Amino acid sequence: MAGVKARTGPSTANWVRRIVFGAVLVLVVVIAGTAFRVWQVARDNDRTPADAIVVLGAAQYNGKPSEIFTARLEKARQLYAGGVAKTIVTAGGKKAADNFTEAQAGARWLTKHGVPEAATLPVGEGNDTLRSLRAVADQVKAHGWRSVVLVSDPWHSYRARTMAQDLGLDAWAAPTHSGPVVQERSTQARYIFRETGALLFYELTKSPADDLFGTSMS
Repeated sequence: MAGVKARTGPSTANWVRRIVFGAVLVLVVVIAGTAFRVWQVARDNDRTPADAIVVLGAAQYNGKPSEIFTARLEKARQLYAGGVAKTIVTAGGKKAADNFTEAQAGARWLTKHGVPEAATLPVGEGNDTLRSLRAVADQVKAHGWRSVVLVSDPWHSYRARTMAQDLGLDAWAAPTHSGPVVQERSTQARYIFRETGALLFYELTKSPADDLFGTSMS
């Protein structure tokens, strides 16, 4: 009909805007969903019996665990006393100048606080979560075990559990709910943000992200 313009589809610019908007929306959903899972697993306290309790290492000072590490070790001691497992595996290597590995420092602390030495298994390899868990998985499987309950900070637990499961372990989490990293909401929010980025990086690359995101086990 004369004088009536024919309808045209969306312009190229409109299609580009729609694609960009869709991509941003998907990214936001993925990040938000991951952050929610980090928060959700942080609230776990799974005391299901396992073959071993695994304590992720943290800073130690000439054999003395840091406050963060001590909180993890105390949680593992409680789980052991509650009959969750008969063995506590302590994980973590050392820096070049250190006299003790994190694993050794953790095992020493446990024996000083009532856990029989025979019930501890220090695995002093790895300076990040993934490498430490690889060494732990090797030892766990060598002993004929398969199931582990992981003890770490709340916000670190989902990433550690994901890695342990990827390494072929039946793993669940019993995080600490005391210590410096859970005392203030601002601290909690910062750790959730960091762990969300570290977990997404791991899922994409299957590589450790502790140094990249400042999420070392200390």
